[in-house]
Amino acid sequence: MALNPLFWRDRPTLVTGATGLVGSWVVKQLHNLRADVVCLVRDWVPQSDLIRSQLLKRVKVVRGDVRDQALLERALGEYEIDTVIHLAAQTIVPIAARNPVSTFESNIAGTWTILEACRRSPKVKQVVTASSDKAYGDHDGRPYDEDTPLMGRHPYDASKSCADLIAQSYASIFEVPVAITRCGNFYGGGDLNWNRIVPGTIRSVLRGQRPLIRSDGRSVRDYFYVEDGAAAYLTLAEQLHSRPELRGQAFNFSNETPVAVLDLVQRILDLMGSRLQPDVRNEARHEIAMQILTAEKAHRVLGWSPSFSLDEGLRRTIDWYAESLEAAA
Repeated sequence: MALNPLFWRDRPTLVTGATGLVGSWVVKQLHNLRADVVCLVRDWVPQSDLIRSQLLKRVKVVRGDVRDQALLERALGEYEIDTVIHLAAQTIVPIAARNPVSTFESNIAGTWTILEACRRSPKVKQVVTASSDKAYGDHDGRPYDEDTPLMGRHPYDASKSCADLIAQSYASIFEVPVAITRCGNFYGGGDLNWNRIVPGTIRSVLRGQRPLIRSDGRSVRDYFYVEDGAAAYLTLAEQLHSRPELRGQAFNFSNETPVAVLDLVQRILDLMGSRLQPDVRNEARHEIAMQILTAEKAHRVLGWSPSFSLDEGLRRTIDWYAESLEAAA
């Protein structure tokens, strides 16, 4: 389902977490659609694609933390924000295990702060907030639909369960026009967390090194290409504008092609024409064996479907890193 340029043209839109992997692609799409983009930026990361591509110079920037409610209310009011895409979060699972409090502060307190600021800002008409498939927790390998209970136990997973429930509360009790996305593992150009399997594997192969797998490689996950993810957020915001019954609802987004970590690494090796063998460390703990999303509700209710298959997304991602790392060298 194509996005509507007339909807987005000149629409004042705030993106939190704008310099992250998903945020950068959301800002790109909004800029291409001629939206009036305002980015909330906490840390200056020169390697971020949003900064490296100079796109940040072509949008409005508010410097600060998503937990600063006064700052958010000022930004929402002064820029007359109509639409909020809330992506700011601490997204790295090992960091959450080492630093649970900072993860809870960013992911949970950051969510209630932005939603409270939206509640107090009458011009805000729609809010899309990012939950995750991790919010569901472990359900013994059963595919997750939107009625699956939220049972996150790992610090990152628990933070997403809590933030998801907080968004539902603000929609139900305070009638904040918020809808929730639950996506699989994002991958795509611009991901600077080399501990993640896709960028780490691609960089290793480009350097002639064996790709490292920290788990046993047998965990099955949904991998979701970031351009499809960015379009999904904007599709939900568009429809939330004209369909108030979507308020408080959650939607899974996935290309529904679950794959084991070892098989994903082998796909990347094959696409890159490499005979390197992965180095399987089996060091990861508290891994959920299988996390699979069904996106049937998004297909049926929103008319949404992904534009890229897993292999197409991986090819585009490999091309991005090959070009980016060569330019950096």
